[in-house]
Amino acid sequence: MCNVYKQLCACKVQSNIACCAQTMLIWVRNLLLMAAVLECNTQDSVNQPKRVQTASEHEMVKLHCTYSTSDQYPYLYWYQHKTNGFPVYMLRKLTTGSSSSEKEFEERFHADLNKSSSSVSLSIQDLRVSDSAVYYCALQPTVTETHKHPDKKYTALKEL
Repeated sequence: MCNVYKQLCACKVQSNIACCAQTMLIWVRNLLLMAAVLECNTQDSVNQPKRVQTASEHEMVKLHCTYSTSDQYPYLYWYQHKTNGFPVYMLRKLTTGSSSSEKEFEERFHADLNKSSSSVSLSIQDLRVSDSAVYYCALQPTVTETHKHPDKKYTALKEL
């Protein structure tokens, strides 16, 4: 960074626009790189180890998710993403014990949070064909991205 600063000062003295533009690009690249390194060291994460799960109608299925965070009281969420639709918020679970669910998911969908194992599982009772979807576990603050990325964490539930 010191060399870049010296280059920037030299450019101001020379009034060379091309030199200054190149040096500014170096500054921006270095700042972005530093931000990425700092973010990686403190990044929260979730992991859904089982990518595809199959079950028959009327069964109960449990989807698993583990999380890692420096937050003492994290909020954990589950989303349902059906084909050709958008991800839909289902429910939220807090390590303090409180939770909330969207009306359509209250009866058959339940989350169990285990703070000691840093895990939150989603149970679906009386499974229906219409439950076939991709289910996302998320940790607040949530970050949206498409599931085209190979490292995206989700579980796809398919009907037998």
